[in-house]
Amino acid sequence: MSRKRRGMMSEGLKNELAKDLGFYDTVQKEGWGGIKAKDAGNMVKRAIQLAEQSAAKQRP
Repeated sequence: MSRKRRGMMSEGLKNELAKDLGFYDTVQKEGWGGIKAKDAGNMVKRAIQLAEQSAAKQRP
């Protein structure tokens, strides 16, 4: 039984983060499977930081 995973981040956000973190060229050449685990982890950390900043701005 095969299930297709659905990502939590939009492609646009992932691309933006990859550009900011400096590995977008790898994504373009090799796809998301070509990035290092460390880069993927850094991307998740940065996404969490952005979400926390956004949540903090919305608090009264």
